[in-house]
Amino acid sequence: MKKAGIIMIIGSLLLLGLFKFPLWNIMLGAPQYPEPLGMNIHITGIKGVSEFDIQNIDGLNHYIGMRTIPKAEDMWEFEVFPLVIGSMVALGVVVGFLGFFGKVNHWWFIGWFALMSVLGIMGMYDFNLWLTDYGTNLDPNAIMKMTNPDGTPMSYKPPLLGYQKMLNFDVDSWPHIGAYLMFVGMVLTVIAFFIGKKEWTKKKKTLGTI
Repeated sequence: MKKAGIIMIIGSLLLLGLFKFPLWNIMLGAPQYPEPLGMNIHITGIKGVSEFDIQNIDGLNHYIGMRTIPKAEDMWEFEVFPLVIGSMVALGVVVGFLGFFGKVNHWWFIGWFALMSVLGIMGMYDFNLWLTDYGTNLDPNAIMKMTNPDGTPMSYKPPLLGYQKMLNFDVDSWPHIGAYLMFVGMVLTVIAFFIGKKEWTKKKKTLGTI
């Protein structure tokens, strides 16, 4: 399964892009900000799109009682996620090499894909929990206390995916380059599975005729 093994290795290595490029991006635009404020979420921490974006966002959040944007050392996820991604890359490369030399069959490829999918879903679930806590757990002594029409406190949770109007801000939350590289890498492992299945079947038929 040489061809399938090579594709599996390439797909796994694409996940290394997460160590270079952001996984997610959240942008906040408003009339008073000609240049929107933005956050890039990496697997190692949160960075501003521009130099002072984090500082400006924290300043705005202070008035409505939101906490400051956490530093890398404040969240266990930024320690665990790099280890998880690094381990999955290493595992995928090993499986790819074993497939290349015919030591494992195609089911190992789809097994890697399934494991990575579960980890990805868990990561998104955890990210959404953080967004919910970040946008709803407000300081009761905040300078500004905004409420919904029914009198309940307003939530400032950014959308997990897509667009949302929040007061006078337009908030967009979308995957970034790292997420797209991960997606392409995972698609390649599925392709490796089908190619490997074809190669494995052909090999069995060949051996059966000997």
